[in-house]
Amino acid sequence: MPDHSNLKIWHNGELINWNDATIHVMSHVVHYGSSVFEGMRCYQTGNDSAVFRLRDHVQRLLNSCKIYRMECPYAEDQLQDAVLETIRFNQLKSCYVRPIIFRGYGQFGVNPLGNPLETYIAVWEWGKYLGMEALEQGVDVCISSWNRFAPNTLPALAKAGGNYLNSQLVKMEAVANRYQEGVALDVHGYISEGSGENIFIVLNNVVHTPPLTASILPGITRDSVITIAKDLGYEVVETMLPREILYVADEVFFTGTAAEITPVRSVDHVAVGRGRRGPVTEQLQKEFFNYVEGKKQDRFGWLTPVYSSSDKPALKGN
Repeated sequence: MPDHSNLKIWHNGELINWNDATIHVMSHVVHYGSSVFEGMRCYQTGNDSAVFRLRDHVQRLLNSCKIYRMECPYAEDQLQDAVLETIRFNQLKSCYVRPIIFRGYGQFGVNPLGNPLETYIAVWEWGKYLGMEALEQGVDVCISSWNRFAPNTLPALAKAGGNYLNSQLVKMEAVANRYQEGVALDVHGYISEGSGENIFIVLNNVVHTPPLTASILPGITRDSVITIAKDLGYEVVETMLPREILYVADEVFFTGTAAEITPVRSVDHVAVGRGRRGPVTEQLQKEFFNYVEGKKQDRFGWLTPVYSSSDKPALKGN
């Protein structure tokens, strides 16, 4: 396991040692999964660094809080500043960013409302989620026997810790069967998403992706790819997709903060297209990395510089 002991973590407005970021075993989150979180990436952009779609990630975090009736003590701009401050203090040029808000140690029982909220922001260097070679060669995936949860059971729009028990089942099943990832269907049998990624299908030069009603997380990289694809002139269709379309698609790829844009080369041992990254996926990858690495003008306002702004002190709650 990598040694991160030299890094600092932001906790409730103060920077603390990595090894001091601990919680009580009787914290509500440990027993009931009561956390919401985000995953962001900071990219090196020439002589500076920038967080990709920082505001959108923080807004989704606060939306997740609202869904689960967590009254976050920090405003949107305070959380954004806290992310930048944590990256600056740790002097990282590129990194993964994990803000998490959870219900801590207080009253015991299912009712969460009597427990205090804890807010942490961790940053560390983390490579390509499915492997560097996967960006070019693609990954082998399977259709999972585990469905995504029904929309009236757990809110898929919230990026909540408890939701990822379902994701773990999808991922472990895939790994046990020697696949790199699994694709979950929704309760109606339509394609939903991967264990931690949204999914896209290219068929006859049209880009398809499941809609929010397919029990998917509203991915920020997903939204970015839709924007880029339309900007490049592709038709993008958000629609319910049957399982078998994965077998006849010209191209399939995953999107996500961790996965970025990762092509799928086979589904259930059936080759996707020619069994390697397709031209549309490659073009979208190239354009995406041009934006996040600052090689193209930030026309969409997606990048928040880290080091070009003045340092800000640690923030306290409202």
